Amino acid sequence: MATAVYSHPDCAWHMMGRGHPECPERLQAIEDQLIASGIAPLIVREDAPLAQIDDLARVHSAEHIAYIEGCAPSEGYAWIDPDTAMNPHSWKAALRAAGAAIAATDAVIEGRYDNAFCSVRPPGHHAEPARAMGFCFFNNVAIAARRALDVHGLERVAIVDFDVHHGNGTEAAFAGDERVLMCSFFQHPFYPFSGAEHQAPNMLNLPMPARTKGDVVRSAIETTWLPRLAAFKPQMIFVSAGFDAHREDDLGNMGLVEDDYAWITEQIRLVAERDARGRIVSCLEGGYNLSALGRSAVAHVRALAGI
Repeated sequence: MATAVYSHPDCAWHMMGRGHPECPERLQAIEDQLIASGIAPLIVREDAPLAQIDDLARVHSAEHIAYIEGCAPSEGYAWIDPDTAMNPHSWKAALRAAGAAIAATDAVIEGRYDNAFCSVRPPGHHAEPARAMGFCFFNNVAIAARRALDVHGLERVAIVDFDVHHGNGTEAAFAGDERVLMCSFFQHPFYPFSGAEHQAPNMLNLPMPARTKGDVVRSAIETTWLPRLAAFKPQMIFVSAGFDAHREDDLGNMGLVEDDYAWITEQIRLVAERDARGRIVSCLEGGYNLSALGRSAVAHVRALAGI
């Protein structure tokens, strides 16, 4: 078996205006670095299918789904919030992004791949069950996790979120659900200004001050995430892979580097190999410095594939 990378050209047609940091060039930066690193021949490529409405509805309300579909403009841009816009291609791109996470989940659970990385956009972890925000329309990781639970019958899944921003949408989808353990770190106080207080018992959030470097993050993971994951024994792990905590990324103010993302991924892979038959599905979230994003994503994929 192998590591698969899911993507689709439709994800590049979603645009939110000139100068917007969540841009199509993000996926090209990852692709360029996969080729330059020499690992492209060692992974399997898969096209993302379109998610179905029933797939989205495992997480999102019918009203939210209809609202997002109805907002898609025939030309120009339709703004959902001050940071988040749709163009005529955004609806299809969002279905591809969620569809990649779903297809990767099916393939990994069925044993076709050891694990998978979904190089897709728009991202998802800020999308709440009834609200789009923060560049996100549908919560790709949450949709995939629900499929693993509700369609494939898994009893316990873990979600690891290492984006510089708190995954408020994922937390809103699963807070209090004993089948899910969510482990995250994020810069705080920082957008979306959530996650630090009133945590549900199945949420393990690590708010970090600005300028926190990788050694501090690694120590916190070793003393908090890893024991909790060991006790939980997840049957599958989902990753919200945001690379905007990199020291070169201006949308955050943390100090991680590529080696930190490789180390975090290796810890996740070790947990998965011990408890979850190696099953991991990772979805791209943030990461807006194109060079740092490409390098960090490659470090992540290398660690997933063990190469």
